Parts: sequence; C-alpha cells; structure tokens
Amino acid sequence: MDDTLEKPTPGVQEHRWSKRLVLWAAVLTLANVLADVAIGSPMMVLPQLLEHFDTDQAAWLNASAMLAGAIWSPLLAKSSDIFGKRRILIGTLLLACAGALVCLAAPNIWIFLAGRFFQGAAFAAVFITVTLARQIYSPRVAMAVVGLVTSGSSVVGIIEPFLMKPVIDVFGHRSVFVVAALLAAAAAICVRSFIPESPIRGTGRIDVVGALLLGGGLGAVLAYVSLGSDLGWLSGGAIALLAAGAVALAGWAFLALRVDEPIIDIRALSRPVLLTLLALVLAAGSFRSMLQLTSIIAQVPPGLGLGYGLGDGEAVAVLLATPNFGIVIGGACAGWIAGRFGPALPLLGGIALGVVATFVMLAGVSVLPLAIACGAMVGVAAGAIGASGYNLATGLAAPERQGTIAGLVSVVLALGSVVFNFAGGEVLKATRIPGTFADGAPVSTAAGVYLYVAMAGALFLLAVVPAIMLARHRPAAPAVPGAPQRPGAPAVGR
Repeated sequence: MDDTLEKPTPGVQEHRWSKRLVLWAAVLTLANVLADVAIGSPMMVLPQLLEHFDTDQAAWLNASAMLAGAIWSPLLAKSSDIFGKRRILIGTLLLACAGALVCLAAPNIWIFLAGRFFQGAAFAAVFITVTLARQIYSPRVAMAVVGLVTSGSSVVGIIEPFLMKPVIDVFGHRSVFVVAALLAAAAAICVRSFIPESPIRGTGRIDVVGALLLGGGLGAVLAYVSLGSDLGWLSGGAIALLAAGAVALAGWAFLALRVDEPIIDIRALSRPVLLTLLALVLAAGSFRSMLQLTSIIAQVPPGLGLGYGLGDGEAVAVLLATPNFGIVIGGACAGWIAGRFGPALPLLGGIALGVVATFVMLAGVSVLPLAIACGAMVGVAAGAIGASGYNLATGLAAPERQGTIAGLVSVVLALGSVVFNFAGGEVLKATRIPGTFADGAPVSTAAGVYLYVAMAGALFLLAVVPAIMLARHRPAAPAVPGAPQRPGAPAVGR
C-alpha cells in the first residue's frame, strides 16, 4: 500500500496501517484533545474568573460548557449523518474557536457564558471523530483507532497543568482561551487538510424542533443535578430548571413517536443498543465517581486519624496522574481486542476490572501503593468501557445512523457521570465531620467513604448484567477484507 499522504478515493476504506492512517489517527486525536482543553482548562483559572467577573457562581462557570455540550449533541449528531462527518467536525471546531474568543473578550459574565455555550460544541468532537473513523477505516482498523482517539487525549490531563501554569503566570488567566482558540483553529485546519469525508450519508431532513427539545431537556436536567446543591434543591430556580427539562423531554418523546424522521428514532433502538446504553450509564457513573473520590481522599493527610487518607506530597501527583495513563492503555487495548473478537468482550472485561478495582479500594483508601494500583485499574477500565461502548453501539447501527448513535453514547456517558458523581458527593456531604478540614476543605467519616466506594462497586456489578447479555449474543467480529464469512455468523445490527 502506498504510504503517501494523499487522500484516497471517496468511499474506499483503508485496510492496513500506513503513514497516512497514523496521520489521520493523530489529527482525530487532536480534535478530541480540544474537547478536553475547551471544557477543562478554564477550571485552572476559576478563582481568577470569579474575581474578574465579581461573582460567586462557580458552579455555573464550571458546568456551563458541559451543559452546552448536551444541548449541542443531538443536533450535531444528526447533522453529521446527513451532511458528512468531516464537514460537521470542522464546523464544531470553528464554533469552539469562536466561543473561546468570545470568552477572551467577554466584558461580563453573561457574555462569558455565551462564549462557553459555543465552546461546549467541542463536546461533539468525540463522537464525530468516532463515526468518522468507523467510516474511513476498515472495521478492524477502525475499532483500534476508536480506542486511540477516545482515550489518547487523556495524556493531556497529565501534562496540561505543567504546560499551562507557566503560560498563565506570564500572560494571565485569559491565556487559557487564547490556547483553546489556537488549538481549535489548528485542529480545524488539520481536519480540512488531511482527513477525507465520510463516504456514507443519510437522507432526509433534520428535526430541529426535536433536537432543541431533546438537547434543552437534557441540559436543564443536568443543570438541576449539577447546580442544585448551590441553588438549593427546592429553590424556585432549581425547580424551574427541573420542570423545564421534564417538559422538554416529554415533548421530545411525544414528537419522536409521531414524526417520520425524529432526531432519535426511539422505535428503532434495538435491544442490544438499549443494553449497551444501560451498561454504559451504570459503568460511567461508577468509574467517574471513583475518579472523583480518588481526587478527594488524595488531599486528606493520614495523620488526621480518620481511617483513610493518602495525602503525602509528590505521591499525590502520582495518584492523580495514574488513572490518565490507565485510560490510554485501556482504550488502546480495548480497540485492538475489539478488532479481533468484537467490542462486547472488552466492554465486559473493562467492567469486570472496574468491579475488582473498586472493591479493592475499600482497603486502598488508607494504603497509598494499593490506591495507586486501584487508580490505574480504574483508569484502564474507564478507557476500555468508553472505547468499547462507542465501538459496540456504532457497530449495531446502520452506517447512515452511526453519528446519531455515537452522539447518544456521549450523552449517556455524561448523564451517568453527572448523576452518580452528584450521588457520591451527597454521601460524603451527609457524613461530614464538623470542624475537621484537609487543605481547607471539609472531610467525611470513614463510614461515608466506605459507603461511597460500595455504591460505586454496586453500580459496576449492575453494569455486569447487560454486559454479559451482550457478550453472550455478541455480533461477529469484523471480517478481514477478502476473507470468507463464518457460516451462520450473525450480522451486526440484526
């Protein structure tokens, strides 16, 4: 095969690794790096932003881009199926670039939040790159690439603080938006220059009303879960958010059952797709809540005598960085395995590893080496679950609907993360020890921490059930081009 970097003929998939395919994978990973930077980097300067805008609404500044991502996702997912994945990916990157520039120049918090709304479009980059990879690579190579592009950006989580801190010290807090805008522009140029358009397009129109109802409903419900603690769960604003979200979602469901081309066809969601989404929402909630717990107990010194605590200088940095390495390893390995045996097995393996790591963490909350090992295993599980979830769900969908299904996977992963992170936070809040602090933050009892871990473990155990059902009736592994099909092998999506 020729290793030049020229674009292939549209509609021809690449079957073997080459310099060109490696370049494509690097560019798609860069697009996903942008999503992490756009959504996460401003949190590095949160105190400065609060002071600059003279506000105490840290929760809104923290959650705004992710909530916007939930609103954007249904519209961008369906658009990618109809207008082409590369075209919508470029548009998404340009929206994120524009949002970063708005945040950079924002004179008040309302314009800043508008900029974060546009930055939130970067959330869609993840699932668009997944479906683009599935359609420009052959199935076996595509699954390995999906593992890389969904987990490779976690490396940024390790090095970003070290790279951004000197920039922030020299140029101020607004520099994070300059970096985000430059990354978005660079990613858009690279996608335009090197990535071919997806050869498969859907037909029909976009149900804009349905997209707005679904996205708006999800955004409002997630806002209630994310911000309810700060607003007051029974305050007028919080109840209005929840009610608006419920009404919007009900309106979307009503519309989806009556229009010919809904933004997500509820009636077409097969049993394997629903099982996949159930496994993902439970597993995502579990591993995200465990990663959250690790960051909390890492700051608690063992000397407080609480029965848990890991705070010990540089060891804390190792503890927080290890899961990111694990995510990269887990995603890459899951993609490679999926290309040979199908994605259902690595999904089950990732969830099983998460079960083991979570329950071992009952002892690891007070033993640093064990906590580091558990963090690594949870990271591997998270990488495997994310990559396998995208591979499995898109493999079960018709090619012209893969963008829509991948977008649904992203929303489900975000939903599980937000809801169960909140639940875990409430457990710790309910078991706080009055007057006891670690680095200025209140701490909880050991019983609260153990209950938190047990809750995460129970979620992983529940996720095992649909994962086993999927593994027992898994679709055939992708066929090697030119190889004969195994007699009686089930077809994907049937």
